[in-house]
Order: sequence, then structure tokens, then C-alpha cells
Amino acid sequence: MHPKRLVWYIFPWYLIIILASLAIVTGYTTRAVKDFHFNMTADDLEARATLFEKMISDRLGGPRSVIDELCKELGASTGTRITVILPDGRVVGDSDSDPGSMENHGDRPEFIRALAGMTGSAIRYSDTLRERFMYVAVPIKINGGTSGAVRASMPLTALGRSLKAMYIRITISGILVALAAAVVSMLVAKRISRPVEEIKKGVVHFASNDLSYRLPVHELEEIGELANVINAMAEQLEDRIETVERQRNEQEAIFSGMVEGLLVVDENEKVVRINPAAAGFLGVEIADAEGRTIQEVVRNPYLQKFVGKTLGSAITVEEDLTLRNDRGEIYVQAHGVQLLRPDGRLRGGVIVLNNVTRLRKLENLRKDFVANVSHELRTPITSIKGFVETLLDGAMKDPSDAANFLKIIGRQAGRMDNIIEDLLLLSVVERGLEKSDVRVGEGKVIDIIHGAFEVCEYKAKEKKIRIDIDCDPDIAAMVNEPLLEQAVINLLDNAIKYSDEGGSVEIIASRQADEITLEVRDEGCGIDKEDIPRLFERFYRVDKARSWKLGGTGLGLAIVKHIMQAHGGMVTVASSPGEGSTFTLHLPNTLS
Repeated sequence: MHPKRLVWYIFPWYLIIILASLAIVTGYTTRAVKDFHFNMTADDLEARATLFEKMISDRLGGPRSVIDELCKELGASTGTRITVILPDGRVVGDSDSDPGSMENHGDRPEFIRALAGMTGSAIRYSDTLRERFMYVAVPIKINGGTSGAVRASMPLTALGRSLKAMYIRITISGILVALAAAVVSMLVAKRISRPVEEIKKGVVHFASNDLSYRLPVHELEEIGELANVINAMAEQLEDRIETVERQRNEQEAIFSGMVEGLLVVDENEKVVRINPAAAGFLGVEIADAEGRTIQEVVRNPYLQKFVGKTLGSAITVEEDLTLRNDRGEIYVQAHGVQLLRPDGRLRGGVIVLNNVTRLRKLENLRKDFVANVSHELRTPITSIKGFVETLLDGAMKDPSDAANFLKIIGRQAGRMDNIIEDLLLLSVVERGLEKSDVRVGEGKVIDIIHGAFEVCEYKAKEKKIRIDIDCDPDIAAMVNEPLLEQAVINLLDNAIKYSDEGGSVEIIASRQADEITLEVRDEGCGIDKEDIPRLFERFYRVDKARSWKLGGTGLGLAIVKHIMQAHGGMVTVASSPGEGSTFTLHLPNTLS
């Protein structure tokens, strides 16, 4: 059923009550007026009949014609029909008709009552005059006895016309009163419904999350108290929603900012929440993952098994897992715990994924580093030990052999010294990078290049390699000059080592809007594409045999990488086999 507005619910009932009351009052008033007029008419007829009785009682014993003439005379003068009736019911006189032609009136109720000595009255249709009359009869008293009755009557036509006119006036007045009552009822209904409409308006504001809106307090006590209660409720609700939103935002910030992956599942292994870190670990989108089962989200049987184990265990579950995404393998430490409802039933589980890939890689690097250092040092140590034993076994007695063996021992000792010096330099750079205490100052790039050139000039002349320098003398940068010079020395030394005799090496420095680049180009053997990603690892060599022959330690490019990181820059390489290589140092241009 279509709902009604309050005003259209109140107004009809008000109108019905008013109309019903008006109808009752009108009916009662009409009946009272009618009764009043009838009573007044009856009293008037009784008074006339009593008056006529005095005049007729003296002539009752005379000729009947005298009585009839008197009746006609009195009727004409008073406008009242007068009828004289004997005890046997015969009419002896009538003001309007011939008594001889009138029927016996012995059965008339007013006559019967008059013969009993009382005043009788009745209203009925007159067959003689064809009209409704009111009849009032009084007894004729002669010598203490009733000798007949005098009846006065009057037609009700005039009275009916008067009453009809009065009824019309009453009806018109009632209609006017009903219209006025309808208007007043509508105004009252609107006045009553207006506070409810205001409350409805306020509730609509609250429903649209506008909890700052306040209802006006109405003058009616009940409505005013209701408005105050609703306003207080809205204020409390606003405070609670602000608190919930603040807590939710804080939780969301914590949830999103966690470096640990957080995965929340329900009892059916459907993903309820997943933070960006976990989505990154699993290689999925948050919107695609939430609402789906863990089997649909990730194709990793070990993680799926771990989720099932978490939901089935009352204690914390821990396990190391390997995940795979588009970035490769990720090693995580997984911690899982159940979520329980207030009644103790299982609600779901929370899985925390702690990325230990970097730790694993560092551990592997440490193992590789120890192995590489051991390997690099074992070769010269073994060589030195072997030649020393050879000398002790008698080779020192031969001067030429002894001198040759001692030269070899010296070269191996020098190689060990170079490895240790590079390791110490690398350690110093890394320590400074970790503590952020690598001191920098404004320095001319051309001076750094010239310093590196002076160190490597002798080796270049031995191989007849030409070194060309292209650098604007005005280019300056915020650098640690000794460290940056060491980086250029390492690149220039490698370029000379791996260039053919009679070749050339270029050192080009340039300044762009946001960086300063320093390129070292050679015309050497070049580097395969698959070797480039590992080129800056410790002890990594593209051609190990050639590197050992040329006295390389395998740490030079690793030192360059860390020196550039200490300056907030980086080193890149472009190379192809047989076409030479170009190593580029990128420094931030903080002085422009």
C-alpha cells in the first residue's frame, strides 16, 4: 500500500470528527427547534381551545346551528379551525366544514383523552381538508361533568415552511462551519506534521553522512525533546564515526605501509585483505585477489598448504617459503595464526610474510665472497709456498733458478697485496656509505681526470695507447676527489688492460641539466650481453685467464660501483663483443 503523508493522515480524521460533531449538533438543534415550534403551536392551540370552551359551554344546550355559527365566526376571526364534539362523537360545530357531513369523531385520540378530562393532542392527516393538522382538544365542563370537547386545530403547512426555511439556514451555516473547520483542520494538521517533516529532513541529512546538521527544537515539548534526543544521537554518532574513520585510516596506513606482507583469509581460505607488500610478493593485484580463494590467487602449493596449516592449528605456524613472481624468486619467512570469533569458533587466519630475500642474497654473497677471497688468495699462497719449498729443497744453490723463483714469489706477493689493498678500499667505501660520512666538496672534474691520467700514463705508454681527454675546465661537482679519482683510475686501468697495443682510450666529461657524466671509452675486446648484469660483482671476471694474466683482482668495478653510490650516482656500461666498451659515471649536478 502506498504510504500517506502525515498531514493527509491527520486531516481526514480531524475533518470526520468535526463533520460528525457538526451533524450531531445540527440534528439535535433541528429536532429541538422542531419540537419547540410544535410545543409552542400545541400550547397556543390549547389556549385557544380553552378560550373557546368558555364561550361554547354556555350555548351547548341551545340549537346546534348557533354552535356551528359561533365556531365559524371564531375560526374566521382567529384563523383557527374550531370543532365542537359531543360525548358520542358527533360533530355539532366546525369552523371550516358542515358538521352534518363530517364523520363521527369518537375514535379520535385527542377526543378520547379530552373525554377523560385531560387535554389531548395529535398530529395526523385530515381526510376532510386533505391536509396535515395539529389537533388539541379540551373537555367541556358543565356542572362538574364532561359534556363534550372543543378541539382547536391548525394546518402544519405554514409551520413546515417556517421549519424548512430554518433547516436551509442551519444547513448553509453547517456547510460554512464545515468549510472553516476543514481549513482549520488542514492548518492544524500541517502545524503538527511540520516538526515531523523537519525531523525527516534531518534524518535524510544524517543518512547522507551530514552529521553536522542539527534539528530545530520545536516549541511542543514532546517534539522538542525528540529533536534534542536526535541531535544528541547525531553528535555522538559523528564522534564515533570520526573515531572509527581515524582508527581505520591509521590501520590502513599501517597496513599499507608495512614492509611485511600481510594476508588475511576467512575460514574458507578466501582472501579478505591483502596489503601492497603481500600483493607484490605474490605478483597479484589487490582488487583481483580479495574475495577469491588462495588457490585462485596464487599457484604456489607450499603457500596454499601453509594457509591450510594455519587454519588448522591453534598455535602460531612458522615456515620458510619460496615465492616466484615476475621479478624472480623471493624468499619469505611465513608466520600464521588463527582468527577466532567471540564464541571461540574459527573466523579465519592472518599470515605475515617477511621478505628475507636480501638477507639470503647477502648470505650467499658472503659465502661467495669468502669462497672467492679464499680462492684468490690460495693461488698466490700455493705458488709462494711451492717455490719456497723448491728453494729449500736445493734450488737456491742455483743462482739463476733462485732469482727466477724469487721473482715469481714477488709477483705473487704483489698480487696478494693488490687484493688486500682493494679489499681494504672496498671496505672503507662501504663503511662510509653505510654511515653516510663520505665527505664531499666542490672539485674540478678536469683535475680528477688529470690525476687518474698521471697514474695510468706509464701503462698506456708501455702499450702505445693514446689517451684523449675531452672535458670543459669549468665543469665542477660536489665530490670526494680521492675516491672519484680512484674510480676513474680503475676504469682507465681496465680500458688500457683490455685494449690492443697501439689503440686509443677516450675520457669525455659533459654537463647536463640534472647530472654530470664522465665516460671512459676503449676499443678493446668488448663484453658479452649476458655478462654485463654481473660485471660489478666482487671477483667476477669475464675472461678469468686473461684477467689473472693481466694481474686483475676482480674488485675494481665493484669498487667503482660503491664509490658512485657514495656520491649518490651510478655507473653504467654499454658494450658489444669486438666493438669496445664505454663505462659512464653519473654524478648529480648539484652546483648548477
